[in-house]
Amino acid sequence: MASAQAAPAAVPYPLSRELLEAVLADRTSDRFVCELIWPRLAYELNGSGTWSAGPATSAGWRESFPSEPQFIAERPASVALTRSIAKVHKQLLKEQLGFAGYTIGELYPRRTRRATVVNWLLAHLAERGEALPESGPLPLLLVAPADPVLGHPGDLPIS
Repeated sequence: MASAQAAPAAVPYPLSRELLEAVLADRTSDRFVCELIWPRLAYELNGSGTWSAGPATSAGWRESFPSEPQFIAERPASVALTRSIAKVHKQLLKEQLGFAGYTIGELYPRRTRRATVVNWLLAHLAERGEALPESGPLPLLLVAPADPVLGHPGDLPIS
């Protein structure tokens, strides 16, 4: 009798300063941005292409978001991500990347939520005592969308 094997866990995309700056500059799809976080929260990719909370996903995340939280498109997921950043790490975006924030004309939910994601990723590294490399692999970078409210083709609408 053959034993069933679990699908291999998705390996998180390697982080680098260059990648995080591309996220802040809106040069990646919203889905790619979420895929930077989901495996780090122990969500697992299932056979249908959906990320679901796995056994190692914390109870809070698993109960609130049983399947792939949309950190850019949906406010509740973004708020939960913000709240999950320890107070000691709230300024890492400014301290490590020198990010001073967006100008008034650049303040759109998609962009501010991207800043939250990058800060969370920096906090995730800091909690593990891992350094942020200057460079690393990059996805195919997109041109920043002409309309930051709509985002890139295929990005979910903001709610």
